[in-house]
Formats: sequence, C-alpha cells, structure tokens
Amino acid sequence: MAITSETPLETGTTEAARGPALSEYVSASVKKVQSGESGLLPVLLGLVGLMIFFQIKSSAFLSAGNLTNLLTQGTTFILLGMAEIWVLLLGDIDLSTGYVAAIGATVTAITIGSPYNFPWWLAMLLGVLCTTAISALSGAIIIKFRLPAFIVTLAGLLGWEGVLIYLVDGHGEGGSISITSKPFYDLVNANLSPLVGWIFVAVVVVVFGAFIVLQDRRRRNNGLTAPPAIVSWAKAVVVAAAGVILVLVCNTNRSHFAAIRGIPYAIPIVGFVLVAWSFLLARTRFGRYVYAMGANREAARRAGISLGWNRFFVFMLSGFTAGIAGLIYASRLGGVSDNIDGGTLVLYAVAAAVIGGTSLFGGRGKMVHALVGGLVIATIYNGMGLIGLSASAQYMVTALVLLVAVVVDALARRGSAAT
Repeated sequence: MAITSETPLETGTTEAARGPALSEYVSASVKKVQSGESGLLPVLLGLVGLMIFFQIKSSAFLSAGNLTNLLTQGTTFILLGMAEIWVLLLGDIDLSTGYVAAIGATVTAITIGSPYNFPWWLAMLLGVLCTTAISALSGAIIIKFRLPAFIVTLAGLLGWEGVLIYLVDGHGEGGSISITSKPFYDLVNANLSPLVGWIFVAVVVVVFGAFIVLQDRRRRNNGLTAPPAIVSWAKAVVVAAAGVILVLVCNTNRSHFAAIRGIPYAIPIVGFVLVAWSFLLARTRFGRYVYAMGANREAARRAGISLGWNRFFVFMLSGFTAGIAGLIYASRLGGVSDNIDGGTLVLYAVAAAVIGGTSLFGGRGKMVHALVGGLVIATIYNGMGLIGLSASAQYMVTALVLLVAVVVDALARRGSAAT
C-alpha cells in the first residue's frame, strides 16, 4: 500500500519511506562533492576564510560597527544578484540591471521631492514600477524579435545610462539629487529597536525551522527522497544560531558619541524578498516552469509550457527586484548622481549570483546563492577598504573569485554530464 502524507510510519515501513540513514546521507553528499556538485559548502568556507584573513590584517573587521556596515553594503549586491538570478535561470543575462536600478531610485528621488512632493510610499512604488516596466520592455523585445538577451540588454545598458544622466541633470544640482525624505533615507540608515529585532529573528527562525522540518517529514512519509530528520533539525539550528549572532552584533552599540543599536531596516527587506522569491521558485508551478525552461527550452515547449509568457514574467520580476535594490543603494548613498557606475553594479550582480552557485548556462540556481555570493563580494569590498588596499586590487581580487566560481560551475556541469 502506498504511504500518503496522512499515513503514519509504522514498524513495517519501507526504508525508502523512512529516508536514508545518516551515514548513507553523508556518503551520498560526499559523492556529490566528488562529482562537482559541491553546493554552498566551498563558498561558505571561502567566506569564513576571507573573514579570518581580514580580521588578522585588521582587528576592526569583526567589530559590531564594521560587520553591520558590511551587511548594509551587501544588501545592494544581494538584491541585484537576485534580480540577475531570475534571468540566469533561463540561460539569459541582463546587462542593464545596474542602470535600471539607478533609474528607479532617480524616479523616486524626483517625485518625492519638490515640486511633486509625492507621499514616500507612492514615490517608491513608482520607482519600482518604472524598473519593472523597463525590464518588461526588454523582455518583450527579446521574445518578439527572437533577439539575444545579451545584445538587447547591452543596448539597454548604454541607453538607460543616457536616460539616467538626463533625469539627474534635469532635476538635480551639480549632477546629483539628494534624498530629502526621511522614510527613504531610513531604509538603510535607521534601525529596528533591539526588542523588535529579537522578535523579528525569532519569528523567522520558527517559521523557517517549521517549514524545513515539516517539509522533509512530509516527503519521507510520502516515500520521496529527503534527508534524515537529524539533518533537517540541524539546518533549523544553524539558521537559529545565525539569527542570534545577527541580533547580538546589530544590537551592540556602534557609536562612541550616541547609542546606535538595532538591525538596519534594509536587512529585513532583503530577507523578505529572499523568502518570497525562494518560495515562488521552489513551491509554485511557475518556479518549476522556470527551471524546466532553463534546463531544456525545447523539452519545456513540447511539455506545453508557454515559453514567451513565462520568460516575460521572469524579466518583470528581475526588474522589480532591481527596483528594490536601487532604492536601497540610493538610501545608503543619501541620493543619486549622474556618475553611478551601473556597469560595475551589474558585474557585481552577476558575480554575486555565480559565486553563490547559480549556473551561467541556465537551469540551476537558488535565491540564497545571491545572499552568499553578495556577502562574499561585500566582504572583499569592505575588508580591502579597511586594510587600505586600492580600488584596483579590489577589482582584481573580485575578478579572480568570479573566475574561480565560473571554472567550478563548468567542472560541475562536466561531472554531471559524465555521470
């Protein structure tokens, strides 16, 4: 008799339904690593190694103030990385993401100030809708005329840079527009209270832990592949420990002149986007369609998946995410200017996605990859600045890390094909 989610496990339950033993699970994981499917482990180990290195070079690196600053720096890279992951999952790329994000922030800065004086929430909504519309336009052109995404978005990179300069110079002074709205400025520069921070992390940990444990239990009860229960609980414990460390670091006073404590608002915003997009990819039909299209577009078409509409929605979601990233970026800088380097931003976005583990060839990637990859880039960016290395060194080291990630991706694909 087939075991359903309502059927309790009994003594006679098959081994498949109970799930693999811990030793079998570890053995299977080791084989995956040997075949090139190493997951997040090498990236996490590399991140820890970078943090140890920078702490040795500068004792200030692991201070509460610098770690909080590193996290806020990383929010832009993480969000832009998530925007890029949407299109990378299809095997496409969007080279205009950096300038699209900057235009959304500029639209918000213009409409929130004089003479328009829009409410802050409406101005932010307009900025995000603007970036969504821009990316939707790029997607429509790519799909309608069957053009390479690389060429269309490269044209967008150049064109939207011109639009950015036009908007800023036409509405600002000295090539910049300052943020005059406190809610806009507070996205990065204000914090949750220490108590609210603890409540926020507690809710996230409980929800995540319950989701992981119950999902794996349901898969085991249905006879599907799932890790042992101890692994599911270990994941929940690791997330709980990370949350506690986050709150302890951010709730430590970061100023010698006044009390500055709490988690910056930008971090829960990134967390919300991460959870929402991860759920959309992992738990919805649309997410399954995205992976199927990225793995084999022709097979997806023959299976009845609408390639055009789903690809169009992917570009829309990418633009929407870029709009949020633009708001965070402008809030951290205190304004927008006509010399924002959108080209560098999009390279960091691709780097964050690929370093985290997303494939450049489509069909493989998760939103958490942008989180880990973005933290790696922020660590390099922050640590090198802290120890006084030049901008040229930062670019070269980031390029080297990206190159290593691409090589690992290529080797993983060859290993998978060989098996």
